[in-house]
Amino acid sequence: MASRANTAALPKQQSDAVSKGYSFASTWDQNAPLTEQQQAAVAALSHAAADRPLPKNLAQEPIVMKDSSLAVLSVDKPSQASWPTEVVLLNSHQFYKWFTDLESAMKSETEEKYRHYVNTLTQHLLTCDQILHQVDSTLTQFDDLQAQHQAVATKTKTLHDACERLVLEKEKLVEFAEALRSKLNYFDELETIATQFYSPNMSVGSGHFLPLLKRLDECISYVANNPQYAESGIYLVKFRQLQSRALGMVRSHVLSVLKNAASQVQVAIRENVSRKNAISEGAETSVLYVRFKAAANEMKPVMEEIETRSSRKEYAQILADCHTLYCEQRLSLVKGIVHQRITEYAKKEPLSSLTRSGCAYLMQVCQLEHQLFDHFFPSSSAETSSLAPLMDPLCTLLYDTLRPKLIHEADLDLLCELVDILKSEVLEEQLVRRGESVAGLRPTVLRILADVHERLTFRAQTHVRDEIANYLPSAEDLDYPAKLERAVESTPENEVADNLDAFETLYAPLEKTLSCLSKLYRCLDPTIFTGLAQDFVGVCSMSIQRASKVIERKASQMDGQLFLIKHLLILREQIAPFDIEFAVTHKELDFSHLLEHLRRILRGQASLFDWSKSTSLARTFSPRVLESQVDAKKEVEKKLKTTCEEFIMSVTKLAVEPMLSFVTKVTALKLAFSSAGREPSSESDNFKPLRNQAFATPEKLAELVEKVDRAIAEDLPGAVSKMKLYLQNPSTRSILFKPIKTNIVEAHIQVLSLIKSEYSAEDIVKTGMRSISDLQAYLDTLA
Repeated sequence: MASRANTAALPKQQSDAVSKGYSFASTWDQNAPLTEQQQAAVAALSHAAADRPLPKNLAQEPIVMKDSSLAVLSVDKPSQASWPTEVVLLNSHQFYKWFTDLESAMKSETEEKYRHYVNTLTQHLLTCDQILHQVDSTLTQFDDLQAQHQAVATKTKTLHDACERLVLEKEKLVEFAEALRSKLNYFDELETIATQFYSPNMSVGSGHFLPLLKRLDECISYVANNPQYAESGIYLVKFRQLQSRALGMVRSHVLSVLKNAASQVQVAIRENVSRKNAISEGAETSVLYVRFKAAANEMKPVMEEIETRSSRKEYAQILADCHTLYCEQRLSLVKGIVHQRITEYAKKEPLSSLTRSGCAYLMQVCQLEHQLFDHFFPSSSAETSSLAPLMDPLCTLLYDTLRPKLIHEADLDLLCELVDILKSEVLEEQLVRRGESVAGLRPTVLRILADVHERLTFRAQTHVRDEIANYLPSAEDLDYPAKLERAVESTPENEVADNLDAFETLYAPLEKTLSCLSKLYRCLDPTIFTGLAQDFVGVCSMSIQRASKVIERKASQMDGQLFLIKHLLILREQIAPFDIEFAVTHKELDFSHLLEHLRRILRGQASLFDWSKSTSLARTFSPRVLESQVDAKKEVEKKLKTTCEEFIMSVTKLAVEPMLSFVTKVTALKLAFSSAGREPSSESDNFKPLRNQAFATPEKLAELVEKVDRAIAEDLPGAVSKMKLYLQNPSTRSILFKPIKTNIVEAHIQVLSLIKSEYSAEDIVKTGMRSISDLQAYLDTLA
């Protein structure tokens, strides 16, 4: 029973397995469908497998199996085509085995392709799993490798940066080392330069000296500009010592060359003098300049190098020393010859010619010396002060020759001529035309000109004192108007005006004043001339006034007035062109208050030691400064105006004095009537009418008019004639005569007005008064 059950159960279990296999295959087909290409491949495989032989374990002949219960005929796994249609099964075991084999064969036939595909996929899955595992392992290794790479890259970058930094540091260190080396070179040069400079074979003329001197300058400049370096101060001192030694060698070299050149020139001069007893001007130029230039050419290269560095203090000093040495040597050669030439000029020529010749000769010397100096010192020859040690002593020779002569010169004309020569010819013409080459002569010329100015000023002041202020006029000087009359008689009529205005007819102090001022104006500085002109004009005005008073006493008041007017007019006209200020401010110390303060102190009204009050000692003895301004020109004009007014009044009185007295009396009478408060009404009154007054009767009035007419007809033409004699300018006479004519006409108008108001028509006819128009016409003819 049990065995049956088991036997029955086995097929069921196998069938379930087959069903599951079919389900799995169906699900597989659904879940993993094959592509058309894959299905074609499977079909091709199935077709190929259909003809394959049976398995070896299946015999072709039937197998009889015997069992106790069932016998079955079977074959071992026959092929589908050759399987027997009938199988003999002897027992259940054979059946199960047969069924198993059959099921296996079926499965093999139906599921082989799927199984094969599954196996393939399984292999693929396994391969993929292996690959995935390998990939995971590879990725893990790659991540590790990447991490390692990153670490290596980081380390590499760090190393690269460190290398670059080290390279930069190396370059900087190399650069620093090179810079340090270049800087140390300047300090290391000390020993090298010192060794060469102290070498006995070193000389300024050698080819190594100037380059070595240049290198020394570079070292000094570098060390001086970098005081922060250690021991730079010590090195600078040592370099300076070497530089001083080098420049001392230059100075000695220049002095030696100049002395040798000077010696050669002196030998040539002595030879020339021994042959001719004196050196000629042509030989002088050849010996003094051409030979000296040739002999001293060897110092020129050194001087050019020194001049290129003259902006530095040390080289400027050595250059100045070389200039001085040059000037000393040249002065020793030239001084004697220049002195000889100027002495010869002084012996043969007067002062003015000596001044011209001496200045011309010195200008020639200056030009030649400047050209020679420019040959040796081309860059510094423009500085005229460099040649001053040479040119000043040479120019002083001319100054020393001229000064004694100038001191004793008293002729103003000659002094003025010297000023003109020095100022116009020499300074403004020749020195300007020749330029800087003769600039060394300018200080000496200015010095001589200053001495001439000083001498001229002194002589002018002496001239004012002796010839004008203290002038003693002779009888001929004050013989006016005869002096003018003689001039008119001896001069043709058409030249009278000009001759009477000539200096010969003027009062001598005026003539000398104007002549001296005209000369001094061109020669002296405006400031000096202004002071002199003020003195001249003031003193001359006083001298003319004194002379006019003498003429008034000797001739007449009118002559004195006209003399004064004539000369003051000429003085004013002649000083007008001088563009100067004639006003001078004088300051004086006034101690007039001192006595009063001392009296107050002695009386006890003030304290001597009270420093806070106005009566203190300091204030007591402090003078007061009084300022007063004197304008000589205005004083002349003021005196001229006053004299003209006096002359006008004197001529007016000469012509109409009776009328003026009459008008004055009438005015006084009217004032008396007015003060008494009454009007003259009848003869019984104490106040009579004007025509009844003793001085104003018609008869008296007629005499008055007759006297005035006679004065106008006789005396007034004489006065006008004198005006013409003294005053040659018609416009001047017209200006002066116009107020006279006005006064005369006004006096007639006043008298005529009184006559018409106080007298009858019959009385008016008796007086014989001329009409105003007739009077004016007559006066016009006189002018």
